[in-house]
Amino acid sequence: MDKNSIIGFVLIALIMMGFFGYQSRQVKKQQEYQAQLDSIAAAEAYQQFQQDSIWRAEHPQEAAVADSLSHENVAPAAPVYSDSLLNLAARAEEKFITLSNNKLEVVFTTKGAQPYSVMIKDYLTYGKDPLYLLQAGKTELGYVVYAPSAIDTRKFTFQYVPEASSDSTVVMRLPLQSGGYIEQAYTLLKDSYSVNETLSLVGMNFQRNSGSVDVHFDATIQRMEKGYKNETQYSRLNYYFPDDKKPANIGNGRKGSKRFSNNIEWFAFQQQFFSAIMRAPGNFSFGEFSIDFVPKEDPSHDLMNCSASMRASLENIRGAERVDVPFEFYFGPNSYRGLKAYNHSYEKVIPLGGKIIGVFTKYVIIPLFDWLHKSIANFGIIILLMTIFIKIVVLPFAYKSYSSSAKMQALKPFMEKINAKYPKQEDAMKKQQETMALYKKAGVSPMGGCLPMLLQMPILWAMFRFFPASIELRQQPFLWAEDLSAYDDIISWGTSILGMDHISLFALLMAVSMFFYSKIMQSQTTAGNDPNAKMMQAMSLYMMPIMMFFICNNLSSGLSYYYLLSNLITMLETFIIRKWVVDPDEVVAKVKAAENKPVPKSKWQQRLEEAQKMQREMEKQKGKKR
Repeated sequence: MDKNSIIGFVLIALIMMGFFGYQSRQVKKQQEYQAQLDSIAAAEAYQQFQQDSIWRAEHPQEAAVADSLSHENVAPAAPVYSDSLLNLAARAEEKFITLSNNKLEVVFTTKGAQPYSVMIKDYLTYGKDPLYLLQAGKTELGYVVYAPSAIDTRKFTFQYVPEASSDSTVVMRLPLQSGGYIEQAYTLLKDSYSVNETLSLVGMNFQRNSGSVDVHFDATIQRMEKGYKNETQYSRLNYYFPDDKKPANIGNGRKGSKRFSNNIEWFAFQQQFFSAIMRAPGNFSFGEFSIDFVPKEDPSHDLMNCSASMRASLENIRGAERVDVPFEFYFGPNSYRGLKAYNHSYEKVIPLGGKIIGVFTKYVIIPLFDWLHKSIANFGIIILLMTIFIKIVVLPFAYKSYSSSAKMQALKPFMEKINAKYPKQEDAMKKQQETMALYKKAGVSPMGGCLPMLLQMPILWAMFRFFPASIELRQQPFLWAEDLSAYDDIISWGTSILGMDHISLFALLMAVSMFFYSKIMQSQTTAGNDPNAKMMQAMSLYMMPIMMFFICNNLSSGLSYYYLLSNLITMLETFIIRKWVVDPDEVVAKVKAAENKPVPKSKWQQRLEEAQKMQREMEKQKGKKR
């Protein structure tokens, strides 16, 4: 770079620095000037406030009149419609009508002709308050009818029709200047959680493009359970496509939204144990859903905001004097048998697992649970009997596992000799061969302890899915647990530490029992000098109980109680098999008797030797290349 270029760059740099310095000074001057203006305005405002206060003190009557005029309680002007009757309906005062049976109390409002609140009578919230699935002032259900212009029912107050109503039915109408009207009739079924609705369009001026009705359903669901984290994890928005295997969903503690243009039969705002379901017998032709969860610390104590925008198709409307569009609602508990009785696949909102797990839960766990509940009221005892029954069913598989483990314990001195004989990592193949030969002499299968345990995993997972979703356990006490569907905190604190603000006693006891069970199982084997085996033992002994404690600490105490019972029964079975079923001296004698006899090699051993030979050949070839 020559001298002129350098001088040019220096000049450019100086000019830019000067420009930025000038700009910063100008900005500073403007800020100072604005601060002066603000201070003058504040002083003038304060002076005006003082003068106003003095005037109010000297003229109290005039001040009262001025306040009444400036704050006159007049409703905001409603939109002006071409239909004079709609103008009147937009300004009319709303009324409330209540329908009730032995399960539900539904309050309807003529404003939008919609449900205002829904209370489920058989249940209470965790705080022992009435359980409102739909809250007053936090629910909105409306229809947009195109005949020919859009009429949004949420904006108008309908007329209550007492002569068409009854103790179980409420009828509301929105008359139109043309002589037609929109009618909404709701019927609360006897001894049921169901409400049927018929949206009737009578004498409407339908156009060719008026072949549908838009449906908008928004609801804010309140918190009803003890544990916020567990409740959000099992709350979601479901939507079901006709003849599908299970509903799709969004939520489970996360904000989400979906949009579809294909047919949808029903959708559900599902809290952990209760659901508000809306079904269109003729199917919705369009769907747009969204869900958002309210933060735990929010003072409203709400759980989630759900929204559904649907479209219901109208058929044969040209020239029709009356068009009826039916809808069905379910406001009630997520009871498997209760939902299944509707024959609309409502029961699929309950998360029971996949194909294998779901089948086991539906046809074994739930029938067994219901059968025991017919004669036993205490759910803690029911869980105990269920655990014993399941352990008896899987005992043939468990026996092979425990028997294999007991034999491994008897072979521990022989394993220690093999580990001492082959301490180096490069002798791992030889050590494995001798170990397999030892197992062969003793009649022990290396997979005898693993395979039976793997076969029991579906049962453990089925119970993991069943307990948190079982409404039968909701608010059922046992021992120190006041609610088997929630965590049983013995210690709690305000702030979250490592994601925890409490300690669940059943979860802690389960983790302790898991630690001792792992301790017992590890006493039957030796890791020798294998660092990988030692690491696996350490993880099984310490990491797994700690991890399970953190997982179960926020979950159902009934689930932790079941795992605790399962671990205790397993340890008892292991002790019995060791003590009276498997004789260690017999196993040792069998090994010693076969010590000087050739052991036939299994196919697995033959493959192992072939792999060892190939490894040696590869090492020799590498040595030659060097």
